Order: sequence, then structure tokens, then C-alpha cells
Amino acid sequence: MPGTGLREHPTLLSRKTREEARIRYRTAIDIGGTFTDLAAVELSTGELTLSKSPTTPQSLDEGVMAALRRSGVPADAIERLVHGTTVVINAITERRGVPTALVTTRGFRDVLEIGRANRPDLYNLSYAKPQPFVPRRLRFEVTERMSYRGEVLRSLDERELKAVARSILEAGVEAVAVCFLHAWANPAHERRAVELLGELLPGVEIVASHEVSGQWREYERTSTAVLSAYVKPVVRGYLARLRDRLREAGATAPLFAVRSGGGVASFERAMRAPINLLESGPVAGVLAAAEAGRRLGASDVLALDVGGTTAKTSAVIGGRLRIETLHHIGRTPRFAGYPVQVPVVEIVEIGAGGGSIAWADEAGGLHVGPRSAGAEPGPACYGTGGEEPTLTDANLVAGRLDPEYFLGGSMRLDPDAAWRALERLGASLHVSARDAARGVLRYAIAQMAHALRLVSVRRGHDPRDFTFVAYGGAGPLHAAALARELGVTQTVIPPAPGNFSAFGMLLSEIRSDAVRTHVGRLDPVALAPLFDELEKEAREGLEEQGANVEVHRFAELRYVGQEHALEVPLDPGPVDEALMVRLRADFDRRSEEAYAFSLPVAVEIVSARVSVSLPAPPVRWTSAGRGSPVGRSFGPREVDLDVHGGRRRALVLERSSLEPGRPVEGPCVIEEEASTTLVLPGQRVEADDLGNLIIREGS
Repeated sequence: MPGTGLREHPTLLSRKTREEARIRYRTAIDIGGTFTDLAAVELSTGELTLSKSPTTPQSLDEGVMAALRRSGVPADAIERLVHGTTVVINAITERRGVPTALVTTRGFRDVLEIGRANRPDLYNLSYAKPQPFVPRRLRFEVTERMSYRGEVLRSLDERELKAVARSILEAGVEAVAVCFLHAWANPAHERRAVELLGELLPGVEIVASHEVSGQWREYERTSTAVLSAYVKPVVRGYLARLRDRLREAGATAPLFAVRSGGGVASFERAMRAPINLLESGPVAGVLAAAEAGRRLGASDVLALDVGGTTAKTSAVIGGRLRIETLHHIGRTPRFAGYPVQVPVVEIVEIGAGGGSIAWADEAGGLHVGPRSAGAEPGPACYGTGGEEPTLTDANLVAGRLDPEYFLGGSMRLDPDAAWRALERLGASLHVSARDAARGVLRYAIAQMAHALRLVSVRRGHDPRDFTFVAYGGAGPLHAAALARELGVTQTVIPPAPGNFSAFGMLLSEIRSDAVRTHVGRLDPVALAPLFDELEKEAREGLEEQGANVEVHRFAELRYVGQEHALEVPLDPGPVDEALMVRLRADFDRRSEEAYAFSLPVAVEIVSARVSVSLPAPPVRWTSAGRGSPVGRSFGPREVDLDVHGGRRRALVLERSSLEPGRPVEGPCVIEEEASTTLVLPGQRVEADDLGNLIIREGS
């Protein structure tokens, strides 16, 4: 497949010429389930260069290097490279980590199996608990004990630990997680255990729970340590391989990976705590959506990213990304998932991407996802071996995609293959291929709308109060229908939506977080030194320093007697009684939003978090989607709008031809190199001065 950059670099200058011209790029590369996206900004001009390359699941670095080659950005001209990767989440969900052992306090060998009693599907008689990533034969106990105050009740038995090390060596594992009771309060025994095991187990990766989590709850902390150890050799090998290939290509720039809580860390730091890369790619898209909202004067933003494998959504409230310090991998209404105690931007993810497979169950019910055709073999219409119908095939059958202009014409789709796939699905549903395509599209829209309600209505917010930002290769194709479903009046399709998450990585700041459990009342005398210590710890974790370092403080609070807590940001300023009063008021308000009640009882703190960041240099916001038309003839075509107007001839436009101040009435289809936007009857679309497309209801 030829290059798919929105603007391919015209020539490759010699190194000497580039040095003389001082052409430098800040570059970001995002691996998706189907495509690997690149965005690079030329620092002196602000010119944006974009490219796409098929993701290569068997060797992800191949797709990264292909995207770099197709962009024309010389590796030795890169000033800074930021990478978003799916390695961690894929290794966990597909169980492709390494054989891992667990060393824990005597009596706590089975904590992974016991888990929690709060089952997500209470009346499911066939419910099965999550299968531990460490089998019981590889879970070892040693004698030691700390109190919840961090007092040594029983010293670490080093002779037992050495015997355990011999058993681990015989088992041939590649990673070890160490999680002792109450190590969050005093990690001295874990530190000593890691030291001894490091001497006795050469070549084995060792992760201590206090290195990845400073919070209580044994099951969650053990799960976090185990999963980090499970993927550590995989992540280390991948990032080291990618680093070496970039260096061989001439890149000397610092290399960063996007962390799940927003912000970035160096490859070396990411290798040490890989669990922090869990939601590496999707987070950057939410960051970019928040920035798009800020530039439009909107502080409340609903972000939707529909890629090749999944649809992801998040809500930005007051200009801030919502962070959760307890995240569950793979959690569904029927499955508890695997808990991890790391800062993660709150994102709801569903299997409704362009490559999500549509299928019928034994009772004749239609489903879309969660299985995806991915990059290999891909949707049926790709002509790369896939035969099962997908959301992309349904959009092609409905006339919403142009088979000759997919990815700017660099990849031709096969309509006949899509029709055959939908005909087979329709036969199992006793409907035509056209009706099957309609059903697939309705199902996908319902799934996406539900996900958007989970991050808005479920949290006490009205979607109609938000600016809706849709991106990803397939996001703009479904945004108009979702906006109408939710009652949203303004929908934003940003420039180059197919590369928008990669663009968000260019905005990512270097960040370090410190989190610690501290249960007690809102006492400024106790909390002031706690936040000071956490700020010091977070600053030490910041790999670069600067005069404009930003510090943000958060407290996880709950009403006395409750189990669950809500995180509330602290106002800047000293930690004193006045701040405690404001904090209590903010918590009451958030409780009303989240649960529709507040209580006249005491409030206590459960944990504290400090985030220290060094903002990235500003990136010029260019009108990447505008410019002169590509010279291709665009005429109207028949599009199936389903409940929004049936089959109608719709105007087809090239995005670059839209001019600010000249709205276009729907129905219409707006095409660009890496995405397609559908506008429904009764809606109008207009380009703004920033290069966004703004879709509004009514004429």
C-alpha cells in the first residue's frame, strides 16, 4: 500500500542541507489495532506531516518504521519522538506475557484467587472468577509481617526467601512479582527481597508492589504488581528493539512513551514500570480533544475515538481529564476484570471499531464485536483475506464510503466482497444484505451512544451541555447520528481526525505522579506534610526539570462509613483549614453529581495524589484539512441514511474545498485522506478558521 500521509514530505534532503536549514520535527507515532499513525510538526513553520501504515501485529516495530518512512520525515531530523503503544494491553488481554511467579507474605498465597466478593453479575449462576495470571504452583510464601502502620511485626526470613528463589529458578520463570502485606506503609521487606532475588535470579525481571503502587488493598496491589511483572520483559524487549531501530535509522532524539494517566515518560522509565502504559494510545486522543475544546472556548468535552478495533470515549470536565487510580482491565457488566492501581484517564472502551466483526447468535440475534478483523486479515472489503462482515463493510454497502477513495485513494476497497459478507450475515438473520448492513450500523450506533452516556449521564452530566469531538478513522462517519441520538447541538471533527491521537501525543507533557494511601480525617496538620512528601517524590521522578513545572494535588475522599471514594482536586495554595472547607464543599458537589446525594456526616481522606508535569512546547494549530482540492472529481452518490432519510442522493465534497463562513446543508459526505464525515438531513456543516468541521442541528 503506498503512503497515506495527508501531506507527504516532497523530498529527502541530505543531512548537511537539513542541518544548514535546521529543519527539526517533533514526531508522534500511535499504534492502533488496524493502522499505525504518525503526526510530525516542523518546528520552524508549524507544517504538519501525517502518514498511516498498516499495523503489523507480529512485529509492531515494523509498522512504526513503515509509518516513519512513508511520512518522509528524516529520522535524524527528529527533535523529540513520542510513542503510544498497545503492547501492554494486548499482552494482558491476549495473555502473551511471560511465565511469572509471585512471592508474598505467608498466608496470602491465594489472594489472587480469592479476589473480591462484589461480583459484577450477581445472578449469573455460571459466573467464573477471573483466571489468575500466576498459577498456584508459582505462588510462593515467605515469613515476614508488617502492621498497617508500617511497624515490623516479624522480620523477613531470608533463609526461606533463598529456598523460594531456588524453586523459582527450577520453574524457569522470566519474571517475579513481590507483594508483601502492608508494603504500602513500609516497603523495607520488599526492598530487601528484591535485592536478594536480584542476586539469586540473574536475568529474571523482578517487580516489587511498592514500585508500582503506594496504595492499600492487597488484592488490587498484588494484581498490579503481577501484571506489571507479566508484561515487563515483553515491553522491555519491544521498546529496546524500537529504540535500536530508530537509532540505526539516524534518530538521536529523546524517546518518550505515553502513560495511561496522560503525560509521557522516557523509554527507560517506561521499561521499569510498564503497567503505566496500559492505555497509552487512547489517552493522547482525549488530551487532543480537550485542547480542541479549549481553543473553541469549550471546557466540557465529550471525546469519541472510533478506530479499527474499538470505540473509546471519555468526558473532559472543566478542561480537566478525569483520572482514576483504580482501573479494571477487561471489565464488563458480566466480567470483573483485572484491577490495576495506577493513574489512568477514565476511558470507556467497547468493541465497535471499523474492523469489529458482525455476527448472529444461535437465536438469530445480531451482534457487533468484540472480536475484530484487525489489520490481519482485515475487513472483507480490504481484500487481504478477511471474509467476515465488519462495521467498515456495512458502511461501504450503505454507500457511506467511496471504494475508490479510501485512505485518499491509496487503498481500494472491494464492494463485492463486502456485499458477499453481508449477504451471508443477512441469510442467518433472514434479511437482505442491505438490511443486514442497516442492522450492523444501528447496533454500532447504539453501543457507542451507550458508552457516551456512561461517561456523561451516568456521572450526572447532560450530554447536551458538552461539545462533542469525534475523531479516529471511523469517528466522523458516525458522529452526526450519535449527536442526534444524544441531543448534542455542536459536533466538532478536528483536522486530520484519522491521526488525531498521534497529534495529541505532540501535546503530551512530561509527567510524574505519586500516590499514597492515607486514611484519616481532613486535618491540615497531617495532610500538609503528606502532600509535601508526595510532591518531592513526584519531582524526583520527573526526568527533566524546568522553571515552568506545574504541580497538581488531589485527594480521594469518602463519607465516613462508606467503601468507595471520589477523587477531588485541591485548590492551589497552602494546606490549611480554609482549603479543607473548600475541599469538603467540592466533594459534596461531586457526590451529588455522581450519586445524586450528599450526607451531613464527616468526610475522610483515603489517599492523596500529586502530579508534577513539565508542559510540552506549544504546537501550532494548523488547518491540516484545508488547502487546494486534490484534483479529483466529486459528484453526488446514493447513500443509505436509514431512519434519517432512507436511500438518498447526497452531495460528496472534498474537505479541503470547504471554506470558513460557508455552511453546507446535509445530507452530504465529506471525504479526506484518512477519514469520511457523514452529515445528516436537517444538519449543516461549516469549516472554521482552525480547520475544524462544525456540525450543527437545524438550518
